[in-house]
Order: sequence, then structure tokens, then C-alpha cells
Amino acid sequence: MATPPIPVSALRDPWVFVATGFGAGLIRPAPGTWGTVAGLPFVWGLALLPLPVSVALVVLAAVVGVPICGRAGERLGMKDHGGIVWDEMVGIWLTLVLLPFDWVTVLVGFAAFRAFDILKPWPVSWADREVDGGLGVMLDDLIAGVLAGVATFVLVSAVRLLLP
Repeated sequence: MATPPIPVSALRDPWVFVATGFGAGLIRPAPGTWGTVAGLPFVWGLALLPLPVSVALVVLAAVVGVPICGRAGERLGMKDHGGIVWDEMVGIWLTLVLLPFDWVTVLVGFAAFRAFDILKPWPVSWADREVDGGLGVMLDDLIAGVLAGVATFVLVSAVRLLLP
């Protein structure tokens, strides 16, 4: 079923504004990909901070994401509206927060996160199917972020070993 578009006027609601990645979720096609792109500048900002602060901010963003996504879903009339992309933003932050910040890692991490988010292998598919509300919206992307982070670490490490 196609997700109905979000009217620009809905961005006046602060829950919807934040949940749509400050409007990035309104871009079509592929609002989830656009939401992930919107999250990338924040990765640079996180890389400038001490690691414990960066990790704490990602955890905080995940925790506050539950009510943000839940309330936005209620206001938009769909639990997991495709235009809600806060979960993708936090997912890409989680993918990259523990990894070195360079263009290769960011590109591989972006591709890995989008692959896990779109293809939804288990346990991503389980969380997407079985968990409701704002937690359900966030959880599948958090799991995808962890899996993508591990995959990115393995891939980038292997490439760096092969090509010093």
C-alpha cells in the first residue's frame, strides 16, 4: 500500500517536523533514503565530539525517538508512515558512531544501512512486524544500524588490509 504524502502544512506540528527529519521525509521517491542523507551531516558533528558524548547523544536520540515517532504517527494517521524518517537518521548515526570518520566508511556505512533497512533480514523484519507504536518504528532501524555498523567495520577493515 502506498504511503499518502504528508502535506507541507503538517510540518507546523513539532512532532511531525522532527519525525520527518525536518522535512526530508517529504521528499519522494525513497523518503527513507532522503532521511538517511539528512542524518549524514550530524555524523560529522558526532565525529567532532568525544566518543562517550557521541554515543550518549545517539542513545538519547534513540530514546526520544520513540515518542517522537509514535506521536507523529498518531498525528499522520499511520503508525509507521513512510515520511517518518527520524528512525533512519538515528539508524545511520548508530551505524557510524563507533567507526572512524572518513569518506570510505561513511559511504560503506550508508550503503550497508540502507541495505539492511530496505531488505529487512531477521531480526530487523521481526521488529518491523511484531513491535508496535513508536518503539516499533525505531527498533527495526536500530537493529539495522547495529548490523550495518558491524558489516561496515568488517568490510572497511578487509579493504584496508588488502589495500594498505
